Amino acid sequence: MSKVNAKILYLSDYDKSWGPMTYAHPTDTGFDIRACNVEDVIVAPNSRVIIPAGFKIMPQEGFALQIRARSGNALRLGLSMPNGVGTIDNGYLGEVGVLIVNVGNEPFTITRGMKIAQGVVEPVYQFEFDEVFSEEDLGSSERGEGGFGSTGTK
Repeated sequence: MSKVNAKILYLSDYDKSWGPMTYAHPTDTGFDIRACNVEDVIVAPNSRVIIPAGFKIMPQEGFALQIRARSGNALRLGLSMPNGVGTIDNGYLGEVGVLIVNVGNEPFTITRGMKIAQGVVEPVYQFEFDEVFSEEDLGSSERGEGGFGSTGTK
């Protein structure tokens, strides 16, 4: 398993009894991120909140931290992330926050210390944009312009 460096600063709301950020198992892709809200946060159905994670992080250059939903929270609690994945760029130095949506039918209370998301390191690639001036210059593919369900559901 390859490792990359990330500098992490635990903020005063991060409870040291939780221990440092770590992976639960040696082969895990993501590490748990906990809610560092001081008071309970009630998330009404179909509403969104940002929960502070209690740390700042600076991934090694060429990498980013992705914040992803926990599948168990989505299945059992109806909690997800409305943007799918949150990205913490190498240059962002503010506190990490987790955007959560309640897709369930009942209000849900997020308590301090609850595992609310997982963090995954990702390599960063950037495009070099080569402008073209016609569709012929863009090129062709077997798929063409088919998208948004063009392959059907079966």
